[in-house]
Amino acid sequence: MRIDKFLKVSRILKRRTLAQEACDKGKVSVNGREVKPAHRIAAGDVVEIAYTSGLLKFRVLQIKENVKKDEASSLYEIINTDGKDE
Repeated sequence: MRIDKFLKVSRILKRRTLAQEACDKGKVSVNGREVKPAHRIAAGDVVEIAYTSGLLKFRVLQIKENVKKDEASSLYEIINTDGKDE
């Protein structure tokens, strides 16, 4: 699955266009490398998203095309969050 679609399906970002913009601006990395929206992810990948308020780092647990809202958090586990401003 593409990283932009995963971020939307998992509800980490609300819209796919937001995920695409974040990737295009270099704010999303997978396993330590900046990625484009079309980058394919797999279970076990570690994803980092740089927000203006900090950093979100999580591990992909499973890939599903569709999930219900209450099941979305089962697709990943948060490794760490850094709420400090840089």
